[in-house]
Amino acid sequence: MKTTREEAVRPACQGGPRTTYLMCERRWVYDVLILAGGIFGAYTYLLRGGVFCNAQTGNVVLMGLALGAGKWGEAAYYLVPISAYLLGAFLSELLPNPVKHHLPVRWDTLLIALEMAVVLALGFVPDTYPVQIAQVAINLIASMQYNTFRQAEGVPMATTFATNHIRQIGIGLAKEVVHRSDPEKPYRKKLLRHTEMLLFFVGGAVVGTVFCHRMAGRAIWVSLVPLGAVFAALVYADTRLEKGMTERKPAGH
Repeated sequence: MKTTREEAVRPACQGGPRTTYLMCERRWVYDVLILAGGIFGAYTYLLRGGVFCNAQTGNVVLMGLALGAGKWGEAAYYLVPISAYLLGAFLSELLPNPVKHHLPVRWDTLLIALEMAVVLALGFVPDTYPVQIAQVAINLIASMQYNTFRQAEGVPMATTFATNHIRQIGIGLAKEVVHRSDPEKPYRKKLLRHTEMLLFFVGGAVVGTVFCHRMAGRAIWVSLVPLGAVFAALVYADTRLEKGMTERKPAGH
């Protein structure tokens, strides 16, 4: 029986022949995106102020420390990166519908293009310029990426930081102990997926570190390689493989 394009990308929970996922939900896409996230982390920590801009826990804690010490100006400064991260989530929540109704590509595709433009621009920012320029830019795109890419083939994932992956690995290992006599081990797939994501994140940090020492501020351009691969795949999906299916929402949205 002939399988339609609609059936070919039907989420697994709906059943039917050849159930698979949209390109923006594919496992390899998430692996590559978190690799880029590792590069971002190395770049901002080594070259742009010794901070991690992929998430905001550190900035919130530092703001609290400054408030506790009565350093009001310093505390107010942390509102800048926090606000940039908030803005990223805000925009990535509002833009998907207008984009898919007015452009032939999904928001996911446009976002990767925007990330690549920001990364390209950051590579031209001299190392002597204020580190806040790069920090706020990474805050913004990391937030949008985190809020846009939510589930990899049905498994909730984060593509910009590692905390939840470490937590999920711990949970998975505990299940391995408790259910070691279970021959099917249904939890192992999730354990392996989070382990894979963590390894790609570490790999990105390693790559970022090597190039930061060799290329200084232009090292951020290395992330254009993984981002470019994702962008090409998403454009192909939007224009060929999943053409006319922009109304379908990725899982988790």
